[in-house]
Amino acid sequence: MRVSIYARYSSELQRAASIEDQVLVCTERVIREKWTLTATYTDHGISGASHLRPGYQKLLESARKGEYDIVLAEALDRISRDQEHVAFFFKLMSFAGIRIVTLAEGEITELHVGLKGTMNALFLKDLADKTRRGLRGRVEQGRSGGGLCYGYRTVENGERGGREIHQAEAAVVRRIFTDFVAGKSPRRIAAELNRERISGPGGRPWGDTTIRGHALRGTGVLRNELYVGRLVWNRLRYTKDPATGRRVSRINPREDWIRRDVPDLRILEESLWTGVQTRLGAIRNSDSIAKARATKFWTRRRPQHLLTGKAVCGVCGGPAAPIGKDYIACSAARRQGTCTNRASIRRNEIEGWIVEALRRQLMAPDLVGEFIRTFNDEINRTRRDCGQRRHGLQREQRDLDRRIDTLLDAFASGALKGASVQAKLEALEARQSQVAKELAGLSEEPVRLHPNLADLYRQKVAALQGLLESDATRIEAVAIIRSLVEKVIFRPIPEAGLEIELVGDIAGMVHLAQNANENSPVSAVVHDEFTRSVKVVAGVGFEPTTFRL
Repeated sequence: MRVSIYARYSSELQRAASIEDQVLVCTERVIREKWTLTATYTDHGISGASHLRPGYQKLLESARKGEYDIVLAEALDRISRDQEHVAFFFKLMSFAGIRIVTLAEGEITELHVGLKGTMNALFLKDLADKTRRGLRGRVEQGRSGGGLCYGYRTVENGERGGREIHQAEAAVVRRIFTDFVAGKSPRRIAAELNRERISGPGGRPWGDTTIRGHALRGTGVLRNELYVGRLVWNRLRYTKDPATGRRVSRINPREDWIRRDVPDLRILEESLWTGVQTRLGAIRNSDSIAKARATKFWTRRRPQHLLTGKAVCGVCGGPAAPIGKDYIACSAARRQGTCTNRASIRRNEIEGWIVEALRRQLMAPDLVGEFIRTFNDEINRTRRDCGQRRHGLQREQRDLDRRIDTLLDAFASGALKGASVQAKLEALEARQSQVAKELAGLSEEPVRLHPNLADLYRQKVAALQGLLESDATRIEAVAIIRSLVEKVIFRPIPEAGLEIELVGDIAGMVHLAQNANENSPVSAVVHDEFTRSVKVVAGVGFEPTTFRL
């Protein structure tokens, strides 16, 4: 029987060596049962409540491929502590004809899934309750129940959660409050601090949102009550999104917030704090902000534009961000003041230029011809290597078949006996299985480039340009065009203008042109070998196109 071992640890009370311990005891069981170990999958320091674990996902993938007959673990909670995930895992293994065996429970059945799944879920809830109870006790003693905020440092050789004032950072906090009361905006304050090379929280540059924070959540430097000696805990609760496995924060009712006085941690005078909160309240209640809040703009998903995530500052290399409704500009320049590129681009104008550049400049016939020649050379070289590898594996496969048959004949005739013969046979069979797997992974599907690649490409980009102008098809067109663009670099030039550099994604462009349906701009699936080869020769003959505004 082919067996795969799974091991995991997550708790701070466990050691990294716990993985080795689990694998050791499971391996002993494999030897005792005379099974064949095919693979070992591990996850280090990852909670069993999440299914987004690399080792666990590889275990599932191997099950779908039928690479083992038994999955072995120390206990069922090593595989998962989540009821839904345990049930899904059991259902998937049952469908694949794979047995689940653990050292603690034996062979897993529906009864184990129901009872142990419930017990594991209760364990997680109990662990969460105990953790919160411990944090609450820490807060009641005037110690931190969360992370380390700017202006403080941990007390050396003290109890967990102990904090003391960091005098250099405290001076920066006082400066921020004083400047804000004097009328400066958070964006201006952040820019001035960054110009003076004063590091922000975590050593990162300052941003306006770091200073301003969130009014309802009580976050940000200007809203941190710890600066006036009040420790606030339980503002937020965190739950895992079952679709993504990521933690999502939710605001607790204000009556559930826990406040405790910690006068030793006061940095600001009450008058300065009050002045800042008064100005923040006035800004929040102003007509413009009130009208914006009334629209609940944060509940609407913004449409993705051509430049979303693609525009890059040519000076600092940072991402661009929306400036108002119609413009984008360097985020570092506008929000942090750490870049000199304050130029902005009108979004609707540059979209047309991008499509035109994609159509006329990034697929010139002479460059495409050079690309096709280079691509074919690379494909031929890859196929030669693949052929040699296949020939060697086939030869080894025949040799393994012969050796296994010889060994079985000798064993059946009584000429060979003993545990060493069994071990030798298992080793040969394991290698035989590995060779067969490698041979199956060597594809023989041919990959060819259309000789009129450039013409097909231009026809489809022209079709996309038409789709871009229609509201009904714009979303689809934007998604396809974005796949053709690696990045758009913008930088100021001495003539008081902008230089735009468009870098095309060759794999995306060839992918589009290779689509079998010439009347549709939607691309088909590209062979994996083709994608790898395109990446290898991506720089040949394809220079980024540059045009000026």
